[in-house]
Amino acid sequence: MAKVLLLTNTLGASAEVLPALGLLQHQVRILPAEASVLIDVPEFDVLFIDARRELPAAKSLTKLLTTTGVGCPIVAITTEGGLAAINADWGIDDVILDTAGPAEVDTRIRVVLGKHAIELVASDPHGGEIRAGEISIDEATYTARLRGDALDLTFKEFELLKYLAQHPGRVFTRAQLLQEIWGYDYFGGTRTVDVHVRRLRSKLGPEFEAIIGTVRNVGYRFTVAGKEVNSQEHA
Repeated sequence: MAKVLLLTNTLGASAEVLPALGLLQHQVRILPAEASVLIDVPEFDVLFIDARRELPAAKSLTKLLTTTGVGCPIVAITTEGGLAAINADWGIDDVILDTAGPAEVDTRIRVVLGKHAIELVASDPHGGEIRAGEISIDEATYTARLRGDALDLTFKEFELLKYLAQHPGRVFTRAQLLQEIWGYDYFGGTRTVDVHVRRLRSKLGPEFEAIIGTVRNVGYRFTVAGKEVNSQEHA
């Protein structure tokens, strides 16, 4: 679930600008399409700009944001007719039609966030690495290592380990983990989480399986011998 900021001069429900965005579980905040509003705005992961109308103004805003370094991916929302006016000069990361469906919107958010994370790692080779005791997790290469040896993890096992390690000490219910790792459209039960935790612990081995602790009647949390995880993420 991403934190999405939508800049538009059509204030109100996001359904008026990009209807499908309101059908997803991302946290969406709507502000006027002015660079000044970003001064005190809370942290966000991806920025959507309403470029359905007043294309010159939208272009000026995107160029200003990229020049000042907004620090996150920028996606322009436009109409079919507005596509012809958008080019590399805008400095945006992606463009999407206002008629796009929920699956497309969600996919584009994941793609631009993934590209942004890779770019950060390229500029700082250790920027996408999470270290927890003897374990290191590299988001760029989707690998996790235990004492230098690569763990043979499935994609979901990797995502589960990474998510827990990103929030050391925090307890997550099975339902929360199911939503964050498997997504809003997954219809399986919470037993899926238990199965993946069991497999992950097995691959960590007897000495390290306890880093994924069970909180009785609640869920799971990540601990490393009581020490806080040293996360060097920039994303």
